[in-house]
Amino acid sequence: VPWDEPQRCRLLAGSAPAQVPVCRRNLELMPSVARAAAATRSACQAAFAAARWNCSSVERAPALAPDLLRGTRESAFVHALAAAAVTHAIARACASGELPLCSCGPVPSEAPGPDFQWGGCADNLRYGLQLGAAFADGPLKSSRAGTRASRAVNLHNSAVGRQVLSDSLETKCKCHGVSGSCSVKTCWKGLPSLGEIASDLRSKYLAAIKVTHRLLGPRRQLVPKEMGVGPVKETDLVYLINSPDYCSVNPQLGSLGTQDRQCNKSSVGSDGCDLMCCGRGYNTYSEEVLERCHCKYRWCCYVACRTCRRTVQRHVCK
Repeated sequence: VPWDEPQRCRLLAGSAPAQVPVCRRNLELMPSVARAAAATRSACQAAFAAARWNCSSVERAPALAPDLLRGTRESAFVHALAAAAVTHAIARACASGELPLCSCGPVPSEAPGPDFQWGGCADNLRYGLQLGAAFADGPLKSSRAGTRASRAVNLHNSAVGRQVLSDSLETKCKCHGVSGSCSVKTCWKGLPSLGEIASDLRSKYLAAIKVTHRLLGPRRQLVPKEMGVGPVKETDLVYLINSPDYCSVNPQLGSLGTQDRQCNKSSVGSDGCDLMCCGRGYNTYSEEVLERCHCKYRWCCYVACRTCRRTVQRHVCK
């Protein structure tokens, strides 16, 4: 869709009423938002490719599967990743010159090291956080977005995604000099790939805290449901209800099951056949694959390879 006029904002699939005015005021952001949506799906599915839940729940977004509408761990992860992705996309778009109202991020206030100087074009995290939060959090504040508890949980998890992204800002450098020497090094603050952010959030997903939303003093707060768990921190993912086990098909719970999923016979992790197949066992079959082999460099300037056949074993859940 060419984002050339405000009327297009009403055609935005899956948009909430709160997002339409943000879209109208910031049409130039919409290509970045679209990229962020696609990147969220790709990064989520890559992070969970070897797990029972493989993020198939976002495949038909904006129509989400039931497990992402009920306050599960998976919902926590997706909200956090989506919030981080839109901030990431906008911050990068500023630095690449795509957006007319922002440019490079500010030069760090800290003094440069003895072997480098500040320069280059930093990702504009400040602008990304501001506009990303306006776009990602608007729908979550509406009374249509579920119960007060689910709104509080989703807003908290979106903030966790942005916090993890902010904490990931790192110093990146480029060398300058004659014949590839590094006599001068220019550095700036940049963000890692969204895949790295997804990996960090996956660790938080595994350690997510089950909470309840209740009065604590003068206002409602998210409080751990289990005794002995410390207060919820701004970097903790939280959830309201337990997830399905994703072993068998259950459309009401958003579970597609693991039948016909490929597993790793030698692994004891989540991709291992015991865990992936939920104790149902697996079938083994052989498959012949073609791959490049015996590659040699030819002067000048290409690599010549032969094509070899190799038989591999596949294990698939019953």
